[in-house]
Amino acid sequence: MNDNDSVLVFSTDSGRIKPEKEQPALPQGDGIVRLKRETKGRKGKGVVTVNGLLVDEKTLKALGKDLKKLCGCGGAVKNGIIEIQGDQRDIIKSFLEKKGFVVKLSGG
Repeated sequence: MNDNDSVLVFSTDSGRIKPEKEQPALPQGDGIVRLKRETKGRKGKGVVTVNGLLVDEKTLKALGKDLKKLCGCGGAVKNGIIEIQGDQRDIIKSFLEKKGFVVKLSGG
């Protein structure tokens, strides 16, 4: 190595860099909660999916838990969508309307 070749071994130019904390973004939508009955990819078993809830992840999981308890069946919360087993659309619709959401039935 020649004296003319400069090799950067250590630098304090940037100082300590702390990554900024990302704020969890609320899902975007039109504010209408849609209840859809689905059987595709579920071996013929029907589930009701609840889309369009503009709430954070913690509230979404709590709502999913309340809906499962109300309907007396299983379900899951995946990717911002609540899935409830069986055709429970009428019960879910009345529950969400009491909570102040605008609800529409969609799909078959």
